[in-house]
Amino acid sequence: MAKNLKNYAVILASGCGSRFGNELPKQFARVCQKTIFERTVEIFENSALVDNIIVVINPDYYDLAQKIISDNKYRKVLKLLKGGQTRQESSYIGVNAIEENESNVIIHDCVRPLLSDKILENCICSLKNYNAVAVGICATDTLWETDEDGFIKNIPDRKYYKMAQTPQCFKLSLIKRAHEISKNKNYTDDCSLIAENKLDKIYIIEGDVNNIKITYPKDICLAEFLLSDNV
Repeated sequence: MAKNLKNYAVILASGCGSRFGNELPKQFARVCQKTIFERTVEIFENSALVDNIIVVINPDYYDLAQKIISDNKYRKVLKLLKGGQTRQESSYIGVNAIEENESNVIIHDCVRPLLSDKILENCICSLKNYNAVAVGICATDTLWETDEDGFIKNIPDRKYYKMAQTPQCFKLSLIKRAHEISKNKNYTDDCSLIAENKLDKIYIIEGDVNNIKITYPKDICLAEFLLSDNV
């Protein structure tokens, strides 16, 4: 059964980019002549493993996103949907737009335009054996747990800690159930819905330091460097 499951990419592009400080949200900033939006969609558009793409966009920029999709003639973009007020709401909208009884769902932040084919392939292959798959990299800095007054309370062993990336991948039935029982809460990522409700174990595959999230304008320079021939 698992071999026949379709692979759906849900791209979350509904952020407003308040920290980016630009007129347009950061997903429409250009990196080496292409918008971040285009680069991220094309990761999944060009993957032989991905069947369909669902994009969840900030409602204020729906027409712009629609034009970009149309101009590029993306074949796999099945739906373009207006997102909610939070990441969780937008993820819920994207996940519930999938009409299959069961499938693999690859949820990815639009502002991570350097996702490698290797990570994507590892995610999809891992879904043959696990219901929930996360991507993370080892913490390289010392971590501090602080108290309410800002003093160091504890220094945990960093070897047990990972820094989360996307995609985060699930069986459709699992992530739909997680969203339904988490409606009155506000989680910042999809794995939290699974972990906090103890719905299933989450298998972690190794991410990549180059799988950066574009948050600030200086991240554009880093992304352009990583895409250049210098790497």
